[in-house]
Amino acid sequence: MAVSTVMRLTRSCPAVRQAAVTYYRNSARHPDPAPQSAQLNTHVRSLQTSQPVRMPVPGYSAEERGQTNTDSYKVFVKDAQGPISPFHDIPLVANQDAGTFNVVIEVPRWTNAKMEIDTKAPLNPIVQDQKKGKLRYVANSFPHHGYIWNYGAFPQTWENPNHKDESTQCMGDNDPVDCCEIGTRVAERGDVLEVKLLGTLAMIDDGEADWKMIVIDVTDPLAAQLNSLADVEKLMPGFLTATREWFRIYKMPDGKPENKFAFDGEFQDAEFAGRILTETHTYWKQLLAGEEQAGKLSTASVLGSLAREEAGGILAATPALSAGPQPADSVHTWHYTHLQQ
Repeated sequence: MAVSTVMRLTRSCPAVRQAAVTYYRNSARHPDPAPQSAQLNTHVRSLQTSQPVRMPVPGYSAEERGQTNTDSYKVFVKDAQGPISPFHDIPLVANQDAGTFNVVIEVPRWTNAKMEIDTKAPLNPIVQDQKKGKLRYVANSFPHHGYIWNYGAFPQTWENPNHKDESTQCMGDNDPVDCCEIGTRVAERGDVLEVKLLGTLAMIDDGEADWKMIVIDVTDPLAAQLNSLADVEKLMPGFLTATREWFRIYKMPDGKPENKFAFDGEFQDAEFAGRILTETHTYWKQLLAGEEQAGKLSTASVLGSLAREEAGGILAATPALSAGPQPADSVHTWHYTHLQQ
């Protein structure tokens, strides 16, 4: 997509539009250099300098639309002025000095519906994934029920499918970077959380690199005590092992083989994870600047090609929230496939 198309920010403010065009051109031609410091905050400073204009207010909310448990159900993320894109319009860096990041929660803990940011639709609402025309649910692989963390994604990141990752020798999966928020609170769909980055697991999904970042909400009671993977192992013994096992087995009830991992399944620390975020943020900038092929991905956002009025119109055109059918009882079945092989 051409820069002029991506950056048609608003028809009513040429100055803002020109500033946006200048930003994307400059950031794409001169991406942030790879940080050399071993400190995670160095990565955060690098990412901070490459952000577009921050949203005008710090608060975000979510609005559900459509009929629940159907393909019409959507969750739109909003700021004080209306709907925005959780993929493109929320800054990656939350607090430069604290070294924290924003994440968007797609799937609350203990739930089964496979919700995800719709990267192909304008404003990128959260929808339920489908396969062969049917809504997807993650099976319960004993002893787990649904997702065992608040699962979500980092805004303004993109795992580039045209780039082979040096550490895994795999291409990216064409999505924002995933996160597992391990705090106490069960989040809501569409929550935007400020999180501390603790480490990452490199899952290989159908031959593609699919990073799983381990994070914790900065407001969680344990947040001050969790600063590394070693702290997680000390205060939450067994949780990292359970996380790796969950990702290994979660597709097996559907007849698929177990997932594999880079680094022999070993978690990598926060410094390593920060480098991945730096890299994928640069790819996201190149995507919006038109230097990478967008394919079917939508870059329509209020910092990109949508005026606020257009964004509000997309939300208004979506049916109001209503109760739909209950999921089939089979969603709650416990599966033992992984224990029988």
